[in-house]
Amino acid sequence: MINESIGKECLARLNRIEGQIKGIEKMIKERRYCVDVVMQIGAAEAALHKVSEIILKNHLETCVTDAFRSSDEAERKRKVGELMEIYTKIRVK
Repeated sequence: MINESIGKECLARLNRIEGQIKGIEKMIKERRYCVDVVMQIGAAEAALHKVSEIILKNHLETCVTDAFRSSDEAERKRKVGELMEIYTKIRVK
């Protein structure tokens, strides 16, 4: 579960990303230079990736840590499975 301070930080970042996306929309409507638009898209992707990193770090520090401290082997295996699934879905290709 995302704690309150992490949630606030992520929401603030997402609000900035929303502004970036609106800026990209405006650039496209204004028929701006392609490379400039692509650079702004890259910046928005990087910002979104940072939000993902913050949330994943929170997950590792809370849910995963709790599972590995418990005596529930099945829960530990579930957490490893979750992490592997996340890794295969979001890794840089």
